[in-house]
Amino acid sequence: LMQQQKIISQGRKVRSSFWNSPNLREAAAKLETKSAYRAVVDDALVAQEQHDKLDDPIDRHDWVANSLARSQGAIGARLGEGLAFLATVGSTAPFIGLFGTVIGIYRALIKIGASGQASIDVVAGPVGEALIMTAIGLIVAVPAVLAFNWLQSRNKAIARRLSTFSNDVLGSVMSNGQVKPALL
Repeated sequence: LMQQQKIISQGRKVRSSFWNSPNLREAAAKLETKSAYRAVVDDALVAQEQHDKLDDPIDRHDWVANSLARSQGAIGARLGEGLAFLATVGSTAPFIGLFGTVIGIYRALIKIGASGQASIDVVAGPVGEALIMTAIGLIVAVPAVLAFNWLQSRNKAIARRLSTFSNDVLGSVMSNGQVKPALL
């Protein structure tokens, strides 16, 4: 969530001032050093410089586009780092609650067997514990799944914005700064 907030904030700064600069180097200098958007621009500039050093010819557009795709992939991977744990909690918590339910029912059956009768006072305690364990499993799982889905949705929105920005950077690189996006 904090990584997402940081990148969303960086995106606002890009929209407000980045494309007003005369070239990509000056525009990148306006961005924070560790900005995801700055990383994309820096990677594009490095790819542009490296293209002339290649022994095996590859189209400059393809070379820079592939570099931008790698950059976006690295940012996306960083954003998804905590999601695996959240998904694991969301998917396993109901089973842990179910395991507690089974133990509670088992304890109720043992009490019934020990007392020889299935009265409510013998069964109520263990069955109550079983229901509490089920509820705890759901109380943990439901928010974890909701949080996972919400964060995943935000990651996709960030990826779309980064992709649009990368495409704009690619256009600027390929046109030597002549093509810039329409500012809204």
